[in-house]
Amino acid sequence: MVKVFKKLESTRKRLEMVDIVSSFLKTVPVDHIENVVLLLMGKVFPEYSEYEVGMASQMIIKTISKATGIREEEINKMWVDKGDLGDVCEEALKKRKQATLFERKGLTVEKLVSNLEKIAKLTGKGTTEKKIMLTAEILSSATPEEANYVVKLLLGKLRVGVGEGVVRDAIAKAFNIDTKDVEKAWQLRPNYGYIAKMAKQGKIKQIKIELGKPIQVLLAEKAPNLEYAIKKAGNPGMEYKYDGMRAQIHKDDSNVWIFTRRLENVTKQFPDLVKLVREHVKCKKCIIEGEVLAVKNGKPLPFQTLSQRIKRKYNIKEMVKKIPIKIELFDIVYLDGKTLFNTVLEKRRSLLDSIVQQSKDIKLSKMIRTKDIKEAEEFYNQALKDGQEGVMVKNLDSKYVAGRKEGYWWKVKPVMESLDLTITRAEWGEGKRKGFLSSFVLACRDEYTGEFLECGMVGTGIKEKEGITFKSMTELLKPHIIEQHGKTVVIRPSIVVEVSYQEIQKSPKYSSGYALRFPRFVRIRDDKSPDEVDTLERIERLYKNQKHRKG
Repeated sequence: MVKVFKKLESTRKRLEMVDIVSSFLKTVPVDHIENVVLLLMGKVFPEYSEYEVGMASQMIIKTISKATGIREEEINKMWVDKGDLGDVCEEALKKRKQATLFERKGLTVEKLVSNLEKIAKLTGKGTTEKKIMLTAEILSSATPEEANYVVKLLLGKLRVGVGEGVVRDAIAKAFNIDTKDVEKAWQLRPNYGYIAKMAKQGKIKQIKIELGKPIQVLLAEKAPNLEYAIKKAGNPGMEYKYDGMRAQIHKDDSNVWIFTRRLENVTKQFPDLVKLVREHVKCKKCIIEGEVLAVKNGKPLPFQTLSQRIKRKYNIKEMVKKIPIKIELFDIVYLDGKTLFNTVLEKRRSLLDSIVQQSKDIKLSKMIRTKDIKEAEEFYNQALKDGQEGVMVKNLDSKYVAGRKEGYWWKVKPVMESLDLTITRAEWGEGKRKGFLSSFVLACRDEYTGEFLECGMVGTGIKEKEGITFKSMTELLKPHIIEQHGKTVVIRPSIVVEVSYQEIQKSPKYSSGYALRFPRFVRIRDDKSPDEVDTLERIERLYKNQKHRKG
């Protein structure tokens, strides 16, 4: 695998990457291919797993010290000098000062994944020390070069250009399968490790919806204005764009699972929603979608309030009482054994209506069907008055294309061309901002390679009155620091923020080739993962549209 990583690092050509990965996958035994593909993508678990390794830089420093016998102070000095903990680990293992507590056995993928799974499942007293011991065992078993990549993996920094596009095409090429079949499998089971395993066995067409495992959801595009969205939709239906959590709900008799749009399993956090579905959704098996809202006296509260429940893993009953919810349902994609992807939205809504016994806490989202701009604007303005983000405009004749933006759904908001980006670097402030991270470098994503490409820096728009301060941003980002160079720190892509801007400019300063002019912080996007940030393709499209408007 290390040889493959090095080959991938030596090229930025997509076809070469596909060749490297596909050639490798042909040689990987079927029992190991699922883990291998996830590791190539810099992951240990698929997106929908409830587990994560969760190791920050300071814990890695303690682990390197434990594995090599070199004092933490010296490891820290090496980090300041080199800036990369993977490189530090490689050098430290080369000059380790003791035989260590661990016997050198050689590192295999099986051993690596086994230990990381144990780390992810640890809870309770003594967890930190146990994590350090299990990780030190991995590093001690590895060659210095292998350990470098392991540390990068643990820090979420193992990005060698292998994104979803490369893996999809590599699986298709390795096992002589149509790319469309791989894409379809990914829509039904968003785990390329599992897909590669099935493809190697010649079973890719046997992949079907499995209740309890999330599917990819249809994504909406941002529209510049209401008139544009209505024209694009063709046969438009308008709904509120709620300021809540998009929920994908699976029901199999009395069993209910709830997933976020990020495919996170939040069933335990929402026992009240599980109860509502059991009591009000009258079918044996289904997958339905809706927007979960926090409410007070029947009125919706901002998403930030609801996010407290999404993140909570303890004292669930207390949070249910403190932050009650309701759900506005808007789609159904599976019903009693039948997949509804090829059923038009108008019919899907009719089926949804037929199985939901509506109440004040669970009902279908309000929808109007109109092409009249005046009527549409009244509906849009009412949505804003009701505290929602704007409206969704959907083509009622459209099918459901999971995981893609197909021009079927459009979202219209007051700030139309804001961008969702992830923070990849920051600088320690001076003066009043001393001790806090204050200038945040933003990055979009190359959808094909998975690489994060920087496109600007934001330092304005932090609103203390809304609970977002430089102090809170520093506390949020500090655990994700993976490198430091003087005043600048490199941050593992993990926090997503929405930013507005005045203009997009071409710029050689940033790796994307573009720069945002006068970007301004709008809010933290707790509901989005780094893999869901806006793509380079969208920034390029916005730049061209902007240029066209200028004439």
